[in-house]
This record gives sequence, structure tokens and C-alpha cells, in this order.
Amino acid sequence: MTKKIMLTQEGLENLESELKYLKGEKRKEMAEKIKLARSYGDLSENSEYDDAKNEQAIMEARIRDIEATLKNYELIDESDDNTQHVRLSSKVKVEMIATGSTREFKIVGSNANEINPAEGKISDESPIGRALIGHGVGDVVEAETPSGAVGLKILEIGR
Repeated sequence: MTKKIMLTQEGLENLESELKYLKGEKRKEMAEKIKLARSYGDLSENSEYDDAKNEQAIMEARIRDIEATLKNYELIDESDDNTQHVRLSSKVKVEMIATGSTREFKIVGSNANEINPAEGKISDESPIGRALIGHGVGDVVEAETPSGAVGLKILEIGR
């Protein structure tokens, strides 16, 4: 059985919006780009045509990827106010033990469309996400990251 892809409501809406854009406006744009490139003549030496066809192939692959995700997702229940333990969709404020600095993370599913470390959105399957899941405020956890072990103290858990 295929593993369900966990999505937040925001992640689901973003994917649906991107799919609508790609299948509508972007496909029309690509068709025009290919049509214009064709008008330049000999296709065997037409780099604009090759580039447009490659861009179209990448776009179509992205459409297939989104459609596959939307056929096999499970929505994360964000309505539960339980903030006793870190779980999917939790917002977690932690203290980095080594530096004393604080960071905030939102634990999202492992779908690449939702993960954005720059915005603090980390996967439940990432080293830090995996270390935080199931723990409560005051707990100190250690995450084995590619750059070494990182100690984290959980300061707050929210939704």
C-alpha cells in the first residue's frame, strides 16, 4: 500500500492553486512560446524551440507530480488544540542549547511542497522534526543532523 502524503490545509490549497495555474495560464503561455519558436524556421537548429519544449516537459512533469499527490494525500487535523506534545502541524519554539538562541519551527508532512526551512517549516521526517515529535515543553532532545548533533530545549508548543 502506498504511504499517504500528509498535507496541511494551506499546503493542499497551494497545490490546488498551482495545478490550476499550470493547467490553465501556464499551458497557454507554453503553447505560444513553442508556436513562436517554431516560426523561427529549421527546428533541427532552433535552440529557442528546444528550450521551449524542455520547459514544457518540466511543467508537464510538475503537473503529474501534483496530480499524484492530490490522489494520495491525507489532511492533517489542525483543529485539535492539544499542545501537550509536538506532533504534525505543531508550531514549536525551541532553544538551541549550544548557542542559547531561539528558533521556531512548524512541523509539516514530508511532502516537498510544504517543506521550507527558510520559513521554519520542517518535515516530521527531518532529523529535528523526528527528534521533536512526541516531546513536551521543557524536554531537551538531541537531533543528529548532517552537520552534527544539535541539542534543543522545547520552550513552547502551539497550533
